[in-house]
Amino acid sequence: MGFDPPNHSETRTVYVANKYPQHDHYVPPKFADNRIISSKYTVLNFIPKNLFEQFRRIANFYFLIIFLVQLMIDTPTSPITSGLPLFFVITVTAIKQGYEDWLRHKADNEVNGAPVYVVRSGHLVKTRSKNIRVGDIVRVAKDETFPADLVLLSSDRPDGSCHITTASLDGETNLKTHFAVQETAVLQSAANLHTLSAVIECQQPEADLYRFVGRLTIRQHSEDIVRSLGPDNLLLRGARLKNTKEIFGVAVYTGMEAKMALNYKSKSQKRSAVEKSMNSFLLVYLIILLFEAILSTILKYAWQAEEKWDEPWYNQKTEHDRNSSKILKFISDFLAFLVLYNFIIPISLYVTVEMQKFLGSFFIGWDLDLYHEESNQRAQVNTSDLNEELGQVEYVFTDKTGTLTENEMQFRECSVNGIKYKEINCKLVPEGVTMDFPDAPTTSLSMEEELFLKAVSLCHTVQISYDQIDGCGDGLRFANGMSNQFEYYASSPDEKALVEASRRMGVAFNGIHGEIMEIKCLGKLERYKLLHVLEFDANRRQMSVIVESPSGEKILFTKGAESSVLCNAKLGEIDRTRIHVDEFASKGLRTLCIAYRKFSPEEYNEIDQRLHEAKTALQQREERLADVFNFIERDLVMLGATGVEDKLQDKVHETIEALRVAGIKVWVLTGDKHETAVSVSLSCGHFHRNMNILELVQQKTDRECAEQLSQLARRLREDHVIQHGLVVDGASLSLALREHEKLFMEVCRNCSAVLCCRMAPLQKAKVVRLLKTSPEKPITLAVGDGANDVSMIQEAHVGIGIMGKEGRQAVRNSDYAIARFKFLSKLLLVHGHYYYIRIATLVQYFFYKNVCFITPQFLYQFYCLFSQQTLYDSVYLTLYNICFTSLPILMYSLFEQHVHPHVLQSKPGLYRDISKNALLGFKPFLYWTLLGFGHAFVFFFGSYFLMGEDTSLLGNGQMFGNWTFGTLVFTVMVITVTMKMALETHFWTWINHFVTWGSIAFYFIFSLFYGGIICLIPQQKPWSTESFQSIRGISLLKVRRRVQKNFQGIRYTMYFKTSDWLGFCCPLGYSSLVTRLCLIEEPSIAWVGPPSRAPLKELWPLIGCALCVTSARMGRNHIKDAAGTGPELGVGRRGSCLGRNDWGAPGSLSCLPLVRSL
Repeated sequence: MGFDPPNHSETRTVYVANKYPQHDHYVPPKFADNRIISSKYTVLNFIPKNLFEQFRRIANFYFLIIFLVQLMIDTPTSPITSGLPLFFVITVTAIKQGYEDWLRHKADNEVNGAPVYVVRSGHLVKTRSKNIRVGDIVRVAKDETFPADLVLLSSDRPDGSCHITTASLDGETNLKTHFAVQETAVLQSAANLHTLSAVIECQQPEADLYRFVGRLTIRQHSEDIVRSLGPDNLLLRGARLKNTKEIFGVAVYTGMEAKMALNYKSKSQKRSAVEKSMNSFLLVYLIILLFEAILSTILKYAWQAEEKWDEPWYNQKTEHDRNSSKILKFISDFLAFLVLYNFIIPISLYVTVEMQKFLGSFFIGWDLDLYHEESNQRAQVNTSDLNEELGQVEYVFTDKTGTLTENEMQFRECSVNGIKYKEINCKLVPEGVTMDFPDAPTTSLSMEEELFLKAVSLCHTVQISYDQIDGCGDGLRFANGMSNQFEYYASSPDEKALVEASRRMGVAFNGIHGEIMEIKCLGKLERYKLLHVLEFDANRRQMSVIVESPSGEKILFTKGAESSVLCNAKLGEIDRTRIHVDEFASKGLRTLCIAYRKFSPEEYNEIDQRLHEAKTALQQREERLADVFNFIERDLVMLGATGVEDKLQDKVHETIEALRVAGIKVWVLTGDKHETAVSVSLSCGHFHRNMNILELVQQKTDRECAEQLSQLARRLREDHVIQHGLVVDGASLSLALREHEKLFMEVCRNCSAVLCCRMAPLQKAKVVRLLKTSPEKPITLAVGDGANDVSMIQEAHVGIGIMGKEGRQAVRNSDYAIARFKFLSKLLLVHGHYYYIRIATLVQYFFYKNVCFITPQFLYQFYCLFSQQTLYDSVYLTLYNICFTSLPILMYSLFEQHVHPHVLQSKPGLYRDISKNALLGFKPFLYWTLLGFGHAFVFFFGSYFLMGEDTSLLGNGQMFGNWTFGTLVFTVMVITVTMKMALETHFWTWINHFVTWGSIAFYFIFSLFYGGIICLIPQQKPWSTESFQSIRGISLLKVRRRVQKNFQGIRYTMYFKTSDWLGFCCPLGYSSLVTRLCLIEEPSIAWVGPPSRAPLKELWPLIGCALCVTSARMGRNHIKDAAGTGPELGVGRRGSCLGRNDWGAPGSLSCLPLVRSL
């Protein structure tokens, strides 16, 4: 072709139709294919990759280390006790992630296999979407989605334009017009496009949907024609073609390099305050674990150092043991104790928390109070990781337009040539003028009025809905053939409101065809040639068009914020317009200033040349365009200003007041001017009439700003009784944050409400970051509806998107999305309150029940001389957190409602009770920890004193062994911690009842089967019957005295909080039931019912003893005969005085009485 490839690392070169240069040394570049891969795993890498990701979590990795330690050294517990829970957690997570990834694979295959048509050798060839390559010319038909990012070459329209909708990308449902360059617009067939010799140079792929920089070089008649390419020339993958029969485009970004795919990247991970507290608790319990392991190891060696505690002859050390390294021995024992106590760290906590967050997030979407019927929109949860953070918010940062207001604009007033006008009966009427014939149509306009309305009708980016034009088909007919029944579409509600108002008052925009803009002024058709559009940007805060009038004049029309337009105006009624703008703003109207400028031919030629150079630049295009725009938009002539009303949303005032009562400070961050923002703040209740309004506006220098801040700080200290509100503009804020950040924060903290006006998007994010990083570290929430709010939504701890009319960028980048601002009240005060209460109790309860679980294990080592003998059976160790105690707390964390929702909404002050992470602070943590230790001591010593000093509890001389004692402690513990959860529950559903009582029942049933109570072999007589029939030896008088004493204490304490004495009363009732079981053969004292003196509710812990006595065979070694002959005596680990059998033979050593006798 003759093109030499440019050498730019920041750009890519695309040869249209893959017509590469005919150079031997040229190597075609390699680009990504068009396959979309949203999946994370493949069949081959799923297991290793998923395991790697899961073991990156500290808890999983910790339990993996414990499991490996159990495999490598001689530990007191089976590796199954750690391996099975870890396997369960890893497997459940892997199945969940694998299923989700399978769904992604399925969706990818559907997209990649979709049929498409590409141009090959002048013909259309059908292929699959995944086969498209960069440089291919693709045909897309009406209502089809674009399979790659395409540069538009032509369409079935003569001007090469097409209409698309990007609802799947940014949620905007309005039609957008895209254009082809003039030179390719005429190539409307595959054969014609095959003759095209062109090269596209464009930027490398990036995720910004609204930015594209490139240029198209076309070779015609041995000459190169260069045309600039921008966002209006790019058709994004995922967008859909509308109102156009077909288009042809060349693929420039394919597959995972398309902008849609680049936006798949997840947002930065936010961590809630609860998660941070949970990690801190884990660290504390890890320290406790290490302390217990080290202390036990030291005490073991201290005992072994004493001669009188020398080991018996059958457990003497071998020569190898004596010569082995003491350090290695110490480490081995330390690791063994670490394994023994490691269950104090709950492995199932993370899984339970994840399940609670995932399942709990559905309640927001299901809440009909958060459903907006008019728009048919429900609340949306984009991340479930921050549910509880909704209950900790201290600052709310909100946008104004579209968030507090409806974003439905209605034209109210305007100023033209220094005169104020109102619209009355579709007429532009000067203020104070009465109309003789109000219903008569407009027949004439003054020259100034006509020019003003023409500027409004021409300076915009409004489109017309072609589907509603009679008989237009896919094309556009102009004034003489157009129906009056059509509708304007615009990305900006302000523009739509102004164009509609201009049409009502006699100057109607009839559409654009190619470069021709057509308006009808008082029934007369006029055509203007659109030469250039100077797009709006947040820095300039204005947009302009350059048009050629029917008379051939080159005219610039511009509209924008008064801070941008008035300062560049040189002629016209500038001062009166400024006064009128302030009056409009004081009424709460949104204001725009309108001006124009005429160019001489020489001026226009210079401007056209500079614009062409800037638009075709591949490097620093935005900066060059900004310089040219500033050069053009100067020496303006003021035409006037407009005032547009934006109504407040429903119940905004009540919502802000509820947030204020809840202790949440509300900051409004808006781009509107000072007067407009203050007026809206007063009307919505953000500011109230009795509030003293302080202002930090129009500061020019650092010194002025510092003096003003110092003055405001003094006033706040002096008038601390009344409430204050602060108004800050963007310029003053920049000065305050530059050198006086601390002073500015001091002023803001002492104000009840803050209003920041004339804010740029990045300034909003800076304000949020300023509060986040302040010494108090408050929890922040940002809420907005537009693209300019995305930065602050992402910066805040919690981001809320409003499903408004400015697209879906805010919704896509938010953590939660709601249809109206009023829903924020229930989202925080009810859902946030519940989520925090539930998960805070879940975390504390998990640590509590694990302290109850492991502390008896630690205490038991003092009685078995630190032999590392486990108190519980391995199966119980394994199933405690997985089966026996997991479901009640999970259901609690999903359904608990300690206060009725209506009470939470009617009394917002209740939100203060849980603020600042109140339930996961040091005092609650200490309470739950000490409660766990206290209950554990009662479980252990209550069972210990229940068994008393009797070494022979059976008539045949057999003794209860360590498994009996451990099962007794474990049974009491399971019942107590479950009932503790029941007593914490305020809102009972059938599911709560089922899992609470079902968990206890499941434990009993499982233990009965596991312990051999129910014999499955008919020929074998159940051992339990013989055991019960031979039980003797406990004095009834002794037990009765003990029971009477215990019940008196229970009656006294039952008037206090039940949950605090619940664990204490469990062991105290055992004596009564044990006595009755032991003397069951004597008719005179047969137990036929509960004693009348004991309240029925006090008898529930006695049930546990039945299982403890009858399921003593946890070692699964059957008694061979009633005379006591059983398994051979086993020796415990590391010199344990305990046998490994459950029931000691006549000569066996039982731990508890032995230690007491020594």
